[in-house]
Amino acid sequence: MKNRSALSLAMVCALAFGLFGANGTPYRVALPGYRYEFPRDHFNHPDFQTEWWYYTGNLHTAQGRQFGFELTFFRQGVDRDTQPAAASDAHPANVWDVKDVWMAHLALSDIDGGRFFHTERLNRAAGGIAGAELERGSVWNGNWQASWQLDRHASGGGASQRLEAVADQFSLDLALRSAKPPVIHGKDGVSQKAEGAGRASHYISLTRLVTKGVITLDGTKFDVDGLSWMDHEFFTHQLEPAQSGWDWMSLQFDDGSEIMLFRLRRKDGAVDPYSAGTYIDAQGRASSLAVSDFSLAPGKTWISPASGGRYPIEWTIRVFPLDLELSLSTRLPQQELTGQTRAAPPYWEGAIECSGVRKGRPVKAVGYLEMTGYAGAAPLAE
Repeated sequence: MKNRSALSLAMVCALAFGLFGANGTPYRVALPGYRYEFPRDHFNHPDFQTEWWYYTGNLHTAQGRQFGFELTFFRQGVDRDTQPAAASDAHPANVWDVKDVWMAHLALSDIDGGRFFHTERLNRAAGGIAGAELERGSVWNGNWQASWQLDRHASGGGASQRLEAVADQFSLDLALRSAKPPVIHGKDGVSQKAEGAGRASHYISLTRLVTKGVITLDGTKFDVDGLSWMDHEFFTHQLEPAQSGWDWMSLQFDDGSEIMLFRLRRKDGAVDPYSAGTYIDAQGRASSLAVSDFSLAPGKTWISPASGGRYPIEWTIRVFPLDLELSLSTRLPQQELTGQTRAAPPYWEGAIECSGVRKGRPVKAVGYLEMTGYAGAAPLAE
């Protein structure tokens, strides 16, 4: 449950087409019964309007210095017509015709250094500048990419990947190996976000990516390892008018299990009944969690000097079927992403840590927290 595609004016404008492309052809919506197939479904789904690939991770050096990172790729459809008109002398084919807008976001949290860096880019797919292709085994935007070592005979189609991205002050070069098969969130192949058919997404995660590589910051290289998480969603429906934002978190526990939770907030202050989550045990077996199965109680807030947003950076989490209670916090409050274009409201996304008790035994976790709608309307809200 995420939405990171509204950080630029072009992406916001793309949403004006609603459920249709420029030529009036409808996009598909996420419906129950979708037949997932890997590695195909790790890549592009152009018949859905919105799609993203989202990587986050908590990494550390041998000396214990801690970093968080995120590398995201977004596709926003603006023209559903997948068959361009035949070229003629009067109307030659235009390789720069825009069918989709591609955005990417890169961020680094220097936890021990107390610094947060982020940047973004926007491109068209024309000329191979950006895209996501099974044949190429890659999702990319310029020289930022997630490249897959595909094994079509392995569970989930193979999930060894390499992330590469370069910014002015830092860069990432990371190797990721999935310790578990893909997780399909929700029920019957859809993660429902509101009442009604198609008001949902197809939502896939790789919840435990064993990660090793190099982070370069201000010219200094750091050998790092740790855990990463990948989300991939594709859909067409956006937020309902009564929904104001959400709080989403991914948690990776020291016992080999994981949890994803999201709380949809309504404008009247209530928790939306379509809030949900997933628990993944150490063997990779996933169980869906309904809104009645957990509670997320916000605590201490951080006020952004850039946007004025008031973000709860401490949470108490209870998951009742697991007899689990956690305290969530962050060592780096200023992990707000404002977007260089300033065309859409900011949101908070950053590295977090948790400690607590499960069935009377202490547990710890690392993860990522996303909060939208605290500094203006949530992205993609109608």
